[in-house]
Amino acid sequence: MKSKKVISSLLVAAMATTLLAGCGGSNDKPAAPADNTPADNTASNDAADTPAADTPDTTPAEDDAPVEEQTLKVAAFEGGYGAEMWAEVAAAFEDSHPGVTIELTIDKKLEDVISPAMKAGDYPDVVHLATGREAALTETLTKEKALLPLTDVLEMTVPGESVKVKDKIIPGFLDTLATNPYGDGVTYYAPMFYSPCGLFYNAGLFKEKGWDVPTTWEEMWTLGDTAKADGIALFTYPTTGYFDAFTYATLSSAGGPEFFDSCMTYEDGIWESENATKVFELIAKLGTYTEGTTVANANNDNFTKNQQLILDNKAIFCPNGTWLPGEMAEAPRADGFEWGFMAIPAVNAGGEGCSFCWFEQMWIPAAAQNQDMAKEFVAYMYSDEAAQIFAKSTAIQPITGVSDSLEGDNKMFYSIYDNGATAVMGGFASTAPVEGVNMLDTLCGTVNSIVSGDKTVADWQAAVEEASDKLRAAME
Repeated sequence: MKSKKVISSLLVAAMATTLLAGCGGSNDKPAAPADNTPADNTASNDAADTPAADTPDTTPAEDDAPVEEQTLKVAAFEGGYGAEMWAEVAAAFEDSHPGVTIELTIDKKLEDVISPAMKAGDYPDVVHLATGREAALTETLTKEKALLPLTDVLEMTVPGESVKVKDKIIPGFLDTLATNPYGDGVTYYAPMFYSPCGLFYNAGLFKEKGWDVPTTWEEMWTLGDTAKADGIALFTYPTTGYFDAFTYATLSSAGGPEFFDSCMTYEDGIWESENATKVFELIAKLGTYTEGTTVANANNDNFTKNQQLILDNKAIFCPNGTWLPGEMAEAPRADGFEWGFMAIPAVNAGGEGCSFCWFEQMWIPAAAQNQDMAKEFVAYMYSDEAAQIFAKSTAIQPITGVSDSLEGDNKMFYSIYDNGATAVMGGFASTAPVEGVNMLDTLCGTVNSIVSGDKTVADWQAAVEEASDKLRAAME
């Protein structure tokens, strides 16, 4: 489960790196250049041909120069990629930055660990914690204008390389509300660990049944009816939180990028529009094709039971991100199981499928004590060395050329945009806090009630429009 996953906590201290096979670059420092300057400018030319006697070099060596000792506090969410990669990256950063010690805090409930200290004025220097989590710590600090702008980091040279950060990041990632939350062109979130989101399925089941992978919603409904005869549901979902990426993709497919942006910026009446209605009704219809135990298990304790449904051939499709195979790596599965991955089918006839590109975020609190070194650490996240360490845990950084080194399932997942899917990125615009209003909870959290029949589409749509009206007034 992505950053919405809430499980028991684990605190991991930075540790020395071992067995760095596959990591880029050596940490050995280059030898100092030879000193060819004559000791005495009056020496004869003949003396230049005579080997100089060994004399002590009284010039202080660079390595002997005093280094400033400082501790950088880095707090990172432990998602499906695990904790070990953070310890390895921290150790590599320490190796390349003498005098710096990383104090590393990693936790699956990171907000619970760092929030009390922050309230007391003790802030981490760098935080890796995405938006869209239940605790909404990142959004809260954003609304309070408590984050440090990172636009100058984009102009920094990647540590150990000769390219600027902005030129290392894949185009498009820095032009979204998911990095520029105020819509003013200023970056406050550094994009991390991107993942195409779509529908996962058992490709082996399609081969066994002779089914074609649907490319339209009409084909989806037909497949759902066919599979029902075999006792297989068309759809399941881990938790309603996964309907953010699903809904974003269907919104963009229904009305295009401008319509999607209008939804994300709370345009008056946008959620009552024809295109929005298509999306509400589509999700409601999909609810009638959803496996019967899904709602009961769609929570942080039992979500893997819903993911298990596609491994057991009890449901066909499950929305998720590319971390899913790793998260379910040890789970049992049906004979012949093979991961398949597809975009969300086009809402309109003749359109293309869409895949929301979800990515995590890293940021620096405005109250951080070591801001310069914090920026250096953020810039280091886009180095080849860091990217290769992360990639070993299948956490893929949004840097140019990274997909060239991928293999197997990851190659398939990250080629979705090469196969015709339209990429969708971004999220809701930041607003001042509005008591009792949580747009994602209203939009996505209601899905359980739609699937169970406890609420109607009309009620749901009206509630979303009402929340949008309140947030529009508070948008900054």
